[in-house]
Amino acid sequence: MKQTLMKVAFVSLLLSSFSATYASQKLTAEEANAIAIETYIYGYPLVLSGITQDIGQNVTKPTGTSAPINQFGHMNVFPDASWTIVVRPNADTLYTTMGYDVTKEPIVISIPASNGRYYLLQFLDMWSDVFTVPGSRTTGDDALTFAIVGPNWQGQLPEGVHEYRSPTGRGLLIGRTQTNGKADYKAVRAFQNGMKAVPLSAYGKPYTPPKGHVNPNQDMSAPPDQLDKMDAKTFFTRFAEMMKANPPHANDYPMIDRMKQIGIVPGESFAFDQAPKIVQQALNAAPKTALKQIKAAWKSAGDYANGWRTNMTAIGTYGTDYLHRAGVAYGGYGANVPQDAIYPTTYVDQDGKPLDSAKRYILHFDKDSIPPVNAFWSLTMYNERQLFAANPIHRYAIGDRDKLKFNADGSLDLYIQRTSPGKDKESNWLPTPAKGAFSLGMRLYWPKAKALNGGWTPPGVQPVQ
Repeated sequence: MKQTLMKVAFVSLLLSSFSATYASQKLTAEEANAIAIETYIYGYPLVLSGITQDIGQNVTKPTGTSAPINQFGHMNVFPDASWTIVVRPNADTLYTTMGYDVTKEPIVISIPASNGRYYLLQFLDMWSDVFTVPGSRTTGDDALTFAIVGPNWQGQLPEGVHEYRSPTGRGLLIGRTQTNGKADYKAVRAFQNGMKAVPLSAYGKPYTPPKGHVNPNQDMSAPPDQLDKMDAKTFFTRFAEMMKANPPHANDYPMIDRMKQIGIVPGESFAFDQAPKIVQQALNAAPKTALKQIKAAWKSAGDYANGWRTNMTAIGTYGTDYLHRAGVAYGGYGANVPQDAIYPTTYVDQDGKPLDSAKRYILHFDKDSIPPVNAFWSLTMYNERQLFAANPIHRYAIGDRDKLKFNADGSLDLYIQRTSPGKDKESNWLPTPAKGAFSLGMRLYWPKAKALNGGWTPPGVQPVQ
């Protein structure tokens, strides 16, 4: 009898503590629906980051850009027309990635001197915000050693080891190293292989990274696709669990208070089935509406000029702009902050007509409108599937590291068409796909102030009559 009374008391206490997380006023259906949608949008990047890590770490040893936790993975060749793993790949840099976990102790990372080669190491917390970017622009080209420490870590690092505090216990590194064509692979690989990551407790000692663990049941499909089909109960339950090791940012308190009204509290598990019916209904309905808003935010992000759309504000770091943060996570996860790279994109010519691979175009830069960069720039061709397009010269991008021919007045013409523009112009030729529509993506690495403050915009793509 005593045990029964104790169980009843425990259950009553559990239910009363759960209900206490809700606002004292009674929620209306309209209020619950609004908060549920806001919460889904707010939590989308965190859940997507978790899926991204689960996929990338599902190996026993580094394989390409996949690697066990706290270990580097390196891409050592450019994608080609057969590459379908990610959309809108680049042919400018070779990637380095690492999913990190500093909940137990910091990791110490050593980078060799790049000897003038441009590179950046972009660190994202689990909310997809960039919090530090060691590399050519920020720390220079000398060798450096730094530690990524957790949000609550207290301790002293060895002399000469610089501290970067991650806002979350886990996160992701996306590194990019300038690669000047296939002939440059050997030098870039040597630089990549000089990168080292060890736990703080192993720093300065012999260290062998542990093998990773493979989950045979891991869904390896693209993270946005997984979220598209994830039910509300799984999403919101997973979101709450992930906030335990990956706390909200310091400016998120208004959002935290909103979430508390539907029973979602950072640092606590969320019992979906015990939530009031009105909350469960709101949460179940939220993904459909929120996903529409997220995808629309991605498609309309940035400023529009001459047919090009360029996102200069809500990208890389977001403050409380949760919708655009979710939009970028959906369509461009891992995007750099504008100071490191900007990405003008166009699907249309200067007259607003869709780009057609059966037609011929010229992209003309006046002498004073060449993309202004401190590092380098490129123009990349994508087919209807947002992938590289097979072509007879195996050229998927063109830019200032190619042997371009400039006009006598210092201007530059790039020829965008399916067939050769003539031998004397092939150095400036970017082939279009064999059929269908296409799009163009510019990349300006380490853009100059002129490109960041509105003093430069890409010229329109001119159709050739």
